[in-house]
Amino acid sequence: MGMRLTVQVQLVLQALLHDPAREMYGLELTEETGLQPGTAYPILLRLEREGWVNSRWEDVDPRAEKRPARRYYRLTAGGAVQASAALAGASRPRGSALRRLAEGDGVA
Repeated sequence: MGMRLTVQVQLVLQALLHDPAREMYGLELTEETGLQPGTAYPILLRLEREGWVNSRWEDVDPRAEKRPARRYYRLTAGGAVQASAALAGASRPRGSALRRLAEGDGVA
């Protein structure tokens, strides 16, 4: 993988691996991981550039839905295999790192 497997990246991968065939939109991923959008979206972009994730824009009329179109993300078949292997080999974050992340420091 061309990126560091930070705690934040691990959280995104775990959320996507929970059900690899399911598409999740960006805000849904931020809610599931507890990450801020400014942290989660760059991770998703890097994962997409690495070929681990595919994304697509929802085909809706924003006026009819009264909300913007959502961008959905899903692991590729190869990405699911790579993500599982990467997480299996990753060092587990210490409790203090997770506490700082949960407290909103954003740095683990």
